[in-house]
Amino acid sequence: MKNIILTTLNSWLKRPQKSVLLFDSIAAANEIAFMLKGEWDGCNGVVMSKCDEVALNTAATLMDTGWCYLGAWVAVLNRLTAEELLRRYAIGERNFTNANLRCAKLCSLFLSEVDLSRAKLNLANLSGTNLTKADFTAADIQDANLSDTNLSQSRLVRANLLSANLSRADLKGANLSYACLNNANLSEADLRGTNLSQADLKGADLSGALFDN
Repeated sequence: MKNIILTTLNSWLKRPQKSVLLFDSIAAANEIAFMLKGEWDGCNGVVMSKCDEVALNTAATLMDTGWCYLGAWVAVLNRLTAEELLRRYAIGERNFTNANLRCAKLCSLFLSEVDLSRAKLNLANLSGTNLTKADFTAADIQDANLSDTNLSQSRLVRANLLSANLSRADLKGANLSYACLNNANLSEADLRGTNLSQADLKGADLSGALFDN
């Protein structure tokens, strides 16, 4: 019986394992399935009998798309330029959940009440921007420049602000509970009425910051 189980297990392990890949657009999935001889599922998925990540990344670059394996814990985020965000905001849209704005330049703008929860904003420059009542719940904002921003009454619960520059930021009434503020620059920031419960402030610069009492 033991030999039968081992034989069956070895046979299963030797079978070619297929990879299911997800892309951030249906058109990209269709084109890349054709380019790499995969099976397009009619949506944004491609089944590959053999996954060559070098060829896959080359094809993804040509198609200007992102991808991940099915079941990966990091989702493929929508690509969004600063210009497109501003255009859509100007016509009344506020929901930009999961947007990919990595390295975006959004300085000295008015983006009050914008919803950027779970967005990717690492290395972005938002200095001087009005972000009152904005929602950054669980957003990745590490290494971003938020100096002189108005973040009053904003929601930054569980946001990743590792090494972010928040110097002179207005954070009055903001919710930073459970946020990661390791090595963040909060010098001269206005933290009156700010909720910092369970926030990680290890290594943060709080020199000159304003607090209640």
